[in-house]
Amino acid sequence: MYSDFSRHHIDDPEVIPFDAAAYSKFKFGDGDIARVFGQELGRHFVVAHGDALLAEEDIVFVPSPYHAIPTASNALSLFFRDEVNRFLFRHQRKSLLQSKIHRYKTYTVDYGNLDFEERMRLISSDTYHLDKRFLENRMVLFIDDIRITGSHEEIIRRQLEREEIKGKFMFIYYAQLTNKAIPPNFENYLNYYAVKDRSDLVEIINEDNFIMNTRIIKYILKSDPTDLIGFIQALREERLPEMVQYAIGNNYHLMEDYQQNLKQLTNHINYGN
Repeated sequence: MYSDFSRHHIDDPEVIPFDAAAYSKFKFGDGDIARVFGQELGRHFVVAHGDALLAEEDIVFVPSPYHAIPTASNALSLFFRDEVNRFLFRHQRKSLLQSKIHRYKTYTVDYGNLDFEERMRLISSDTYHLDKRFLENRMVLFIDDIRITGSHEEIIRRQLEREEIKGKFMFIYYAQLTNKAIPPNFENYLNYYAVKDRSDLVEIINEDNFIMNTRIIKYILKSDPTDLIGFIQALREERLPEMVQYAIGNNYHLMEDYQQNLKQLTNHINYGN
């Protein structure tokens, strides 16, 4: 059984029902905004579906798929989880269980610029892994920040059906694009709404509340190599080893598009010596 929930609905590109600048900063790692958005989503979700939560014995929380580097939505998801757990605590019920959708491929193309067919072709070649025995016959909450075309949701549904996993599955989003006349690259309009140049990004990364995610690392590894050293010199030094470790964990050192910048970054911090 499938259902979905979205905190915000976007029907008019000129009327965005949330702070677009804050959303953009969240996508590039602003942890304070991730907390605000996640708590907001959690509060509204329990108002709408609290009775359904209380009717279940075991509920599984599943952030958006990733391999080694969490997505921006993962940070939002964790704050959502904590908000829902507070609700369950008040009602003396079990806290959320947690699982993960493992993915084993990555890509360098900017996903936010693709249409539905391009997105499906790209991610259909990906490999997702769900823990069937853990999810079976439970209520499962799949959390993501925004639904643009529904391509990721479609891939997860196909995986559930292919593996014949039975349960109650709910897809939960902070926002959803409901007007199909709006092109899917509207996603990148939101992603880069407040991040126009390197200085905007440096400001976010250097904040104490910064949470590393895949968008940040891809942005840096695909930036102009001639500008890279100046870029990383502007960052807090402790951020750089974390970036390198995540990048290697995601096998970016094996991807041609990322190798040159990753090598510069590892040389800068003397990684591996």
